[in-house]
Amino acid sequence: MNPIDRFVLVPASYVYLLRESDAGSEVLLQQRGPVPYMPGHWAAAAAGHLERGETAYDAARREALEELGITDVDLEFAFTMQRTQHADAIDERADFFFTARSWSGEPRIMESHKCSDLRWCRLDDLPEPMVPHEAHALRHLFSGQRYLTHGWG
Repeated sequence: MNPIDRFVLVPASYVYLLRESDAGSEVLLQQRGPVPYMPGHWAAAAAGHLERGETAYDAARREALEELGITDVDLEFAFTMQRTQHADAIDERADFFFTARSWSGEPRIMESHKCSDLRWCRLDDLPEPMVPHEAHALRHLFSGQRYLTHGWG
């Protein structure tokens, strides 16, 4: 195979902050602002691509600091999702999902040019519209599965 014909695998980390309230189990979500990908959709409060030489755990901690201003995030690996948008896509995604129930600091919007709202949402009553692969991820968050796919048939 010609190296030019190979697709690119793009890795990203997602952090779902969780808490229990009188309303039940809640997850902190952000509403995406005026960004190119899925503006106005709800998504993980902290997420982003891995940088060269960075582990998925390191990326998750960095994104939590950059996007929410929190540190000491006690990450628990949930699962990996392999996804694609089209059968002829030139890239595919490998997403690493983490949960956390403990951290230092109060989560707040740090990148207002990318995020228009931050809200605790009940896991059984998610806001609309959701980024499709993240809605899929949240539906499987406590399934015990360690590998998910999204976008194939």
